[in-house]
Amino acid sequence: MNLIRSEWTKFRSLRSTWLTMAVTALLGVGIGAMATAGQAREYTGEDWDPTALSLTSVTVAQLAIGVLGVLVITAEYATGTIGPSVTAAPRRGRLLAAKLAVLAAASVVLCQAIGFASFFAGQAVFAGADVPYATLGQPDVLRAVIGSGLYLTAIGLLGLGIGAILRSTAGAIGTLVSVTLLIRLVAQALPESWADWMNRYWPTVAGERILSVLRVPGDLNPWWGFTILWGFVAMVVAAGYTVLRTRDT
Repeated sequence: MNLIRSEWTKFRSLRSTWLTMAVTALLGVGIGAMATAGQAREYTGEDWDPTALSLTSVTVAQLAIGVLGVLVITAEYATGTIGPSVTAAPRRGRLLAAKLAVLAAASVVLCQAIGFASFFAGQAVFAGADVPYATLGQPDVLRAVIGSGLYLTAIGLLGLGIGAILRSTAGAIGTLVSVTLLIRLVAQALPESWADWMNRYWPTVAGERILSVLRVPGDLNPWWGFTILWGFVAMVVAAGYTVLRTRDT
């Protein structure tokens, strides 16, 4: 418990923490509201999923929360404070677990707030434009909204895991961008069978299925996709633990 309190003190004392969280909220809610306004003007009635459309900004906000996860650990390598941290907590698994716990707790609160705010803002835009909108009482809508917050939390933990492996802020952020966005773009240039596989099973793409209410034939079940994402995050974090445990600081 003392270790968690220590990590919480580090987390909340950094200016970059609050700046990154503010950027995450701005991207998650602000861009979402603008995107839904554009979607409302283009409404045709086909494949209309107002819940998923109001949560599209998650794709952008994930980069900000991922960067926050990276900074939780790479900032200590950049400043040299990782040495005292390891000295104070020689069991490095406990140190990493404390960082994960603090980041997860902060991310869940922030990202759930973003998810609900994005949803309500988006549905207000749709209602004002006189196009179909969703309510939390409709089937699978609450699952999608809560899932958006949990998806963003997973990306934050993924960023921490990548940071633990690479120890470099620039390298970890570059890797995070590649994993979340660039690989899906590269997949479009691959042979059709490979691109189809990537668009179904790549962890971040599969995880985004949790945001959708409208089911498209051939898509993964939302919970299967979500399981793939969290399994991937767990593997990256485990690799980060191995690096933290075996390398000198």
